[in-house]
Amino acid sequence: MLNNERLMKQIEFIVEIDKLKSIYRQTTLMDETRHENDAEHSWHLAVLAMLLSEYANKKEINVMHVMKMVIIHDLVEIDAGDTFAFDYEGNKDKEEREEAAAERIFGILPEDQRDEVYGIWREFEDRLTPEAKFAAALDRIQPLLHNYYTKGGTWKRHHVTLDRVLKRFECIKEGSEELAKFVEDVIKESVEKGYINK
Repeated sequence: MLNNERLMKQIEFIVEIDKLKSIYRQTTLMDETRHENDAEHSWHLAVLAMLLSEYANKKEINVMHVMKMVIIHDLVEIDAGDTFAFDYEGNKDKEEREEAAAERIFGILPEDQRDEVYGIWREFEDRLTPEAKFAAALDRIQPLLHNYYTKGGTWKRHHVTLDRVLKRFECIKEGSEELAKFVEDVIKESVEKGYINK
């Protein structure tokens, strides 16, 4: 192997994050053949960021930064696991599990990149910048589309009620008023079609 410590740390990180492909979510693929994994979710969000950035509340949004955020945001689930959005008990210690995972996983990188990647992940979690608010909106919209196109998907499987769905999607308007209106229409139609229980 090369005698390049920085490169070897970067390669070690690249190998480590391959594990994201084995972290399965509650969300079913739109063709309903299996559950989606975290890597597929992150890739799909990056595509959403690229295509839907014109709908961000901040018109001059840094799309590349949003794409970095959505690619990085679930890497912590390699250690922490995917906590289902509507799992009340599982969400109680989610923050602590994910923080510990961030320290270990991002700590594999050279110090400057560790700090950069951790900062991007923390920005997504804190949801204070326009980019983080838009990334969070996309992170809600993608599974919504899966649930709609699988005729209720995880909403039906886990008996998720309308009030819980509405609460989950409240933050979308912080990142995109226009996409929030789209989501309202999808939820309304989902109720009418029996995909969500009142």
